[in-house]
Amino acid sequence: MTVRWEPYLWEEPRPVHPHELELLERQWGVTLPAEYKLIVSRHQGMTPEPGTFKLAEGNDVLSVLLTITVDPEKQPYSVMRVHEILKPLVPPGLFPFAKTPGGEFVCFDYRETPYLPRIAHVSVELLITPIADSFSAFLEALHDG
Repeated sequence: MTVRWEPYLWEEPRPVHPHELELLERQWGVTLPAEYKLIVSRHQGMTPEPGTFKLAEGNDVLSVLLTITVDPEKQPYSVMRVHEILKPLVPPGLFPFAKTPGGEFVCFDYRETPYLPRIAHVSVELLITPIADSFSAFLEALHDG
């Protein structure tokens, strides 16, 4: 199914400069998936349609792709800000890239490899649930609720 990206945080798209992604990779010490970099460069702060994904028990919804570009008015949606909050609470190697309506996060899971992260869901109870083997597989599995 093809994913369409619709406004969520802003009315118009806010492109990400490649330098911002390079800085994020250096700060996190990882190589972000190429498909993610392409998508977030064009669609940060946007919501996917369809946006439902399967969890072990039921479904959840990806409400917004977290932002790379610093916007003081949108700090709760910043990958860096969310990472700062999660870092002391979850094992090293988990990096958020999206948020759910319930305040949970979809993260890259680099715990097994620094190059090919899996995708994991981090609940408000800090339970970590694997949901896809790659970012591409995650996008391909998005469906209507």
